[in-house]
Amino acid sequence: MYLDSEKKKEIFGKYGQSNSDTGSVESQVALFSYRIAHLTEHMKQNRKDHTTERSLVKMVGKRRALLNYLKRKDIERYRAIVKDLGLRK
Repeated sequence: MYLDSEKKKEIFGKYGQSNSDTGSVESQVALFSYRIAHLTEHMKQNRKDHTTERSLVKMVGKRRALLNYLKRKDIERYRAIVKDLGLRK
């Protein structure tokens, strides 16, 4: 499995307050980014997988909504997470 509990703890530890900090916006955006990258690689090999494509688009929208929220609340945290993850915009 590409995303086990150890990988989640690593992501939450790096971008959140602690390994169990699943609620912070930064940790959620980082987890979405990891899952989006994985699904993007899957879509490169399976172009006709429309179910995965739909899930990928929904996930990108959720990540965008979280980033918009963070941008409204704290622009410095927004800039930091975008820089850390290497996201456009």
